[in-house]
Amino acid sequence: TPAPAGCKSGRQHLFTGGRRPSDAVEAGGEMLEAIRTFFSDISGNGKQAGKFDDGDYRLTAAALLVHALHIDGELSAVERAKLRAVLKYRFNLDDAATDGLIEEATVIEGEAVDVFRFTSLLNRSLDEEGRLRIVEMMWEMAYADGRVSEFEDNLLWRVADLLGVSSRDRILLRQQVASTTRTDPRALKRS
Repeated sequence: TPAPAGCKSGRQHLFTGGRRPSDAVEAGGEMLEAIRTFFSDISGNGKQAGKFDDGDYRLTAAALLVHALHIDGELSAVERAKLRAVLKYRFNLDDAATDGLIEEATVIEGEAVDVFRFTSLLNRSLDEEGRLRIVEMMWEMAYADGRVSEFEDNLLWRVADLLGVSSRDRILLRQQVASTTRTDPRALKRS
């Protein structure tokens, strides 16, 4: 019979879940390192300010927002400031963490082929309310310069659909954001 996955010999070791005794020692070392990392993170000595893990939904959401800002080919100082303010407020970040998040999100967005990579992680990480907040933040980015381009409108439709946000909710969120930016929610800027 073939050896179980992760086991070099054909023998399974009882009481260790089929793992070799040396695997338990390695796992113990990994556990100790995880504990050290945990306490280091709590004390602020471990991670650099603004460092986010690949699986962190905030990094993925920020990459989507960066994508929304770049979709119409224009990126103004007003849009950059809005991105920074939205991320800082929504994710309760300090200045350094916000700047780090934007920097990392910009890199990830530049490497992405499509938005499915982002929406699939957000679907796994967020409940319905969280996904609605992502769409709302994207509308905030789209309206940062006062008007929504056809490209931004199409992007929001695709992302909302991939996140499982209904057309009704997407339109309501658009109207809410538009009302706070004093713009006509039907106004499209021509690109």
